[in-house]
Parts: sequence; C-alpha cells; structure tokens
Amino acid sequence: MDLLNTLVDKGLRRESPTREEALAVLATSDDDLLDVVAAAGKVRRHWFGRRVKLNYLVNLKSGLCPEDCSYCSQRLGSKAEILKYTWLKPDQATAAARAGVAGGAKRVCLVASGRGPTDRDVDRVSDTIKAIKEQDGSVEVCACLGLLSDGQAERLREAGADAYNHNLNTSEATYGDITTTHTYADRVDTVRKAHAAGLSACSGLIAGMGESDEDLVDVVFSLRELDPDSVPVNFLIPMEGTPLAKEWHLTPQRCLRILAMTRFVCPDVEVRIAGGREVHLRTMQPLALNLANSIFLGDYLTSEGQAGHADLEMIADAGFEVEGADRVTLPEHRASVAGGGCGSHAGAGCGSHADGGADGAAGGGCGSHADGGVCAPAPTARTEEARTDLVAVRRRGAGTDLAPNA
Repeated sequence: MDLLNTLVDKGLRRESPTREEALAVLATSDDDLLDVVAAAGKVRRHWFGRRVKLNYLVNLKSGLCPEDCSYCSQRLGSKAEILKYTWLKPDQATAAARAGVAGGAKRVCLVASGRGPTDRDVDRVSDTIKAIKEQDGSVEVCACLGLLSDGQAERLREAGADAYNHNLNTSEATYGDITTTHTYADRVDTVRKAHAAGLSACSGLIAGMGESDEDLVDVVFSLRELDPDSVPVNFLIPMEGTPLAKEWHLTPQRCLRILAMTRFVCPDVEVRIAGGREVHLRTMQPLALNLANSIFLGDYLTSEGQAGHADLEMIADAGFEVEGADRVTLPEHRASVAGGGCGSHAGAGCGSHADGGADGAAGGGCGSHADGGVCAPAPTARTEEARTDLVAVRRRGAGTDLAPNA
C-alpha cells in the first residue's frame, strides 16, 4: 500500500503526514488493518525498540469536581457511584506510589479532581512529590491537577516533579460540546505553562465521545504543534451516571487505527494507551503494543483496570519488555533538550495527557494523496455493543483500606 510506505518513510525521518494522509489511516478497511499496524509498528520500533514504559496512577482526591466535563465520573452532577474522598496524606500517597513502582512502574502520576490547584494544594502535592523522591530518586513523577495559575508549574518543578499532564481531549471545534466550565484555550495555556517551567509536558485525547475522524485528526495535529513529550490516548469509559454513559462507538479495530494515526503523526513521542483499553481493545490489547510504547499499570482513577500481573504477562507474551529505570524513554534528540522537553525540529510530530481523561476515558472520509494509493471507500461506521460488564468502579487502592492493583 503506497500510503503506508509513505507514512513509514516520513515517520523514520520525523516528518509529519498530511491531514489527508492521517484521515486516510482512519478510513482504512478491516481487511487492511494488519498492514496498518505493521507499518506503524516499524515507526514505533525504530524510535522505542520493543520497550514498554509502565505508568501508575494515584488518585490524590476523588470526586466532587466543580467542572462539567461530560466524559468524567468525577464531574459536577455525576451520579456515578465512585469513591469520593479528600486529599490523601503524603504517606498514604507514597504508599500507593510504592505499590506501583514495585509492580514495575517507572512513572507515578499524581492526579487530583478539581478545576485547578490552590497554592495550598500545590504545597500538599509538593510534599508528596518530595516524599516519593526521597523513597526512590529514580521514579519519574507526573502531576495532573487541572488548570495551572502563574508560578505553580515552577513550584512543582522545584519540588521535584518531572512532568505535568493536561489533556486537550478533543478538537477545538467540538470542545464546547463536552465541557462548558472552562475552554479549550484554558487547556492549551496550562500545557504551555508546564512546558515553559521545564516540566515534561504530557497531553492527549479521548476517543469515543461521538467525534468525527476530522476531530481526531485535528486534536492530534494540535498536540503535535504543542510539542509535548507524551501523548496519552484514552478510550471513553462510558460510566453509568455520566452524560456519555450510552456512547459505545468504538471497536477494537477502530482503536487500533486511532493509535496508528497518532503514531504516524507523533513518530518519536511516547504514545501511551491510557484509560479504556481493557473495555474497547479487549483481546486486541497485545496488538496495540506494536503502536504505543507506554501503558498504565493496573487501575485508573475511578475504574478498575486489568490486573497488574496480567499486564506484565501480556507484555512478555507479545514479545516486548518492560522499560527499566535505567533507560531513557525518549530518543536522544528529544531527551537531550533542557528539562526533558521536546526540541523544535522541522516537521517533527509530538503529543501528550491530563486530568480525568484516564477514566473517560465516528464518521468516515478518506483523503487524496499524491500516489492515489489507499483511498478505498470508508468503512461503514458501526456502533459497538455496549459492554457494561467490562466497566467496574474502583473499590481498592488509594482512598480505601484494600491493597492496590499493581
């Protein structure tokens, strides 16, 4: 397939595909799916080998958020029967982080519900970051606290944070359809604040909210322009009690195409399979490791994930290896930039992650391209059967007396 050969060549040179080429990836048929995975897999292996980075979520404060993000079980007015608790103490958060690291996690993601942190909240999280770093200085710590005010990113960096996550989630054109209490521009501003402070920026998306192929391409290209180091790709977890509880649009095949498109647009960036992989990829999860070089270990913010030991077995059985603390995740040309951030390089692609997306977390069309190559008719969209049996509220780990899943 000429399109795929072109995309592989561009990915190895760190060049971005055109929008038409990215749309064409999403429009490929199921008959061509393995060819798409194989092509994107060449790009993934070129930059990241067969390593898989493990990340572990610690929900520092759960529920009761004043924002109205439609995908989130912690949102204003949510009827989801999730765990609700206020800030964990530093020793509690550190104990949760220790479990994730013991399970193989290289990065700990400290997440808190809310619009954004107060200065006192930043002090709390800073104390937790310092405690985790004192326990194990090799652990990467990513904070995800919502919208940042001036100076807060710098304070987190001074406390020892390595990264900050804040997802764009969807395209600018449709952002107002899922959230009204803050804007797309607010999210972009926070990612830029983190980057400017020397934190490794992490920002990504949520697929499965009823968006079009054009929306998916728009948000991934917007991420490339923001140039974060990591791009979490969340697949909506339609939790009962949220406005999007009935949104079941994703199939395993569509999820793989979305991951492949993200890899082609962001060839040398950490692409992370985030929330919803168990619900939507299901038995196709091992195949997705050929596209993404990073996953979350164990549970998510408010929902349960695959058992931690099953994650490790899946990685080994698929012929991949867990990335150790002694390995630098990003390619040298990116990792060498001050603060671990992305360098500016002609035509290079990039992407990342943020708030409740890890728990959210259709339309066709095919672009024309110079060789005329792949433009078969777009596959007929089909609504996936609701698999509510695969959605379980988290009842263990942070905020409970039960052992975490790691």
